[in-house]
Amino acid sequence: MSAASVRLEASWKARVGDWFDRPEMLALGDFLRARKRDGAVIFPPGPQIFSAFDATPFDAVKVVVLGQDPYHGPGQAHGLCFSVQPGVTPPPSLENIFKEISRDLGLARPDHGCLLPWARRGVLLLNAVLTVERGQPQSHQGEGWEGFTDACIETLAREREDLVFLLWGSSAQKKASLIDGRRHRILRAPHPSPLSAHRGFLGCSHFSLANKHLEDAGRSPIDWSLPPRAELEAI
Repeated sequence: MSAASVRLEASWKARVGDWFDRPEMLALGDFLRARKRDGAVIFPPGPQIFSAFDATPFDAVKVVVLGQDPYHGPGQAHGLCFSVQPGVTPPPSLENIFKEISRDLGLARPDHGCLLPWARRGVLLLNAVLTVERGQPQSHQGEGWEGFTDACIETLAREREDLVFLLWGSSAQKKASLIDGRRHRILRAPHPSPLSAHRGFLGCSHFSLANKHLEDAGRSPIDWSLPPRAELEAI
């Protein structure tokens, strides 16, 4: 994996593209190719690995949601953390996200789990690790992705002002050290998974709090609603 061979959205490539020429990323490329040769099924599909960056260019980011690694079930992951393809049943963590949005903002639960509209409105839906193997959660942790995604977070925190970082769960909260809390709003809560959502994610009001911060900074808030599935293709 090298900068020349990676298809990354232009504004992101200009800032972090050189990361792909580092030894750890070249080793990551070798690892991914070797796993494919051994018959491993890797999610998301190759063209969708960097979908979060395609959907939310650098200067368009207002809010960052940090996930851990992609969903590991067939047809689920498509490069946006917590999101699934239209027609795929939303996993429990995403259902809890929808529950909290409904409680916090009074929005009805959508009829799908595709969060692409959020990404197009300025919500960077970034996993710390961008690939996973079928049926094996966290199978690509420690293989090189973390340095790259840390660099993305650090660059955002350094070059932008008044962003909102939603850190759900202990893994995401470790990234707080990369962010200057005096320049950005950092909101922490337990992970929305069924194992921990009841410990404080449900009731966290992060969606309204994020919008309040944006409005206080003189920026437009995020529309957290999602259009019906039938309208997604028009987005």
